[in-house]
Amino acid sequence: MDDVCGGSNKHGGQVELSVLIPVYNEEATVAALVLRVLAAPYRKQIVVVDDGSTDDTPRVLRRFAGIDNLEVHTHARNRGKGAAVRTALARARGRFTIIQDADLEYDPQDYPLLIEVLRRGEARVVYGSRYLDGRNELPVTRFWFGVKLLNFMVTLLYGARVTDEATCYKAFDTELLRTLDLRCTGFEFCPEVTAKLLKRRERIMEVPIRYAYRTVAAGKKIGWSDGVQAFWTLLKYRFIK
Repeated sequence: MDDVCGGSNKHGGQVELSVLIPVYNEEATVAALVLRVLAAPYRKQIVVVDDGSTDDTPRVLRRFAGIDNLEVHTHARNRGKGAAVRTALARARGRFTIIQDADLEYDPQDYPLLIEVLRRGEARVVYGSRYLDGRNELPVTRFWFGVKLLNFMVTLLYGARVTDEATCYKAFDTELLRTLDLRCTGFEFCPEVTAKLLKRRERIMEVPIRYAYRTVAAGKKIGWSDGVQAFWTLLKYRFIK
């Protein structure tokens, strides 16, 4: 296992929300993203995990050293989004937790759409759906088809209807998320979480969120092999004890 090194941080008091940010080679967007998260509502703990970036991401993140309730951890090599989320979750101190990608596709100003549902006790898990807000640009690409197929598999295997299984914006009661005993290393984080929750018959509520679509040319990293892994993960957790 690689060493994980913490940044220079201060930890101030109780926080309501832990924002977990896995980062890999996002030098062009990560600074703007962190500023947006800092400006978002709620008393927050921000946990950034640089997953072995080989570009200028580490230098960019050093600009934020010493900010209250913001910490940066580093994987010595690239291990995958799921591994980065698990590293961040181990350090989460908030009552609630949300996952935040660093590529500016998702807007932190939408946090209340998810977190207020948790605060009101209407659900313990909330997914922000890109497909419930008709204003979003969602071109018909291989990613679009992949999401539709994943949604279909969730219904087929678990009897639950979701419109956006693959959304980044997944918000949880933190202690519930910890009990899932995550094993993911890559992009299979989403199907593993979904499968384990639905197998427990945990309700997943969806709310509409904004979304700024990013192309592969602009840095979108998920590929066809990740889709295959996602399908296998949903299938595997349906039938194992």
